[in-house]
Amino acid sequence: MIKHMDFKKMKRGIATLVALVVCMSASAQFGQEVRRGSFADNHEIYYGLRLGLGLANVNSDDKRLDGGDTQAGLNIGGVIGFQLSPSAPVYLESGLFYTEKGGKGVLDKKKFTYDLNYLEVPILVKYKYEMDTDLNLVPFAGGYVAMGVGGKIKNFGDRETESSFSSENFKRFDGGLRFGCGIEYQVLYADIAYEFGLANICHSDWETSKNGCFYINIGVNF
Repeated sequence: MIKHMDFKKMKRGIATLVALVVCMSASAQFGQEVRRGSFADNHEIYYGLRLGLGLANVNSDDKRLDGGDTQAGLNIGGVIGFQLSPSAPVYLESGLFYTEKGGKGVLDKKKFTYDLNYLEVPILVKYKYEMDTDLNLVPFAGGYVAMGVGGKIKNFGDRETESSFSSENFKRFDGGLRFGCGIEYQVLYADIAYEFGLANICHSDWETSKNGCFYINIGVNF
């Protein structure tokens, strides 16, 4: 069973993003003037908003926590980036995201799903390759750290629920690698990315559980 998503929240996020795209497009020239005076007049600084979809799973040695089937969730947040050198189009970017991960599977012929909702901070190095005057290809790589803020495990066979983050289930801290590629057209931005969890998010000393998530995001930079 596919995870139930909060579509009202996603619709609000999309509406907000569309409004911001309109506003940012109208003020793009103003944003260029602001950047000319930033960072000792040599380095470009930008801000951005992101909204997207995450397709997540959790691979675990513990069959009770092994959610190897894909779980869909919301990804929304903001970023800030700055040019590392005025002589090269290399940027350092970070930000704050609310992201919904998790997994689903079958145990003892009973279906289960669980949500793992995080506040996440990515730290990425990006390279902007100019394809045209207003079009850039932006490959990136780096890492992330995250803290769990909520989620439930649902056992559909027994019709029971419990907290995902507890001493019997998952730890709140997560961290790992993130890599992908984006594309910029004027103030508009889109990317695809994959996160590979390195932290063991279960409490066991004998088994390991690790997050994985594929992202598709859209947004604006200004």
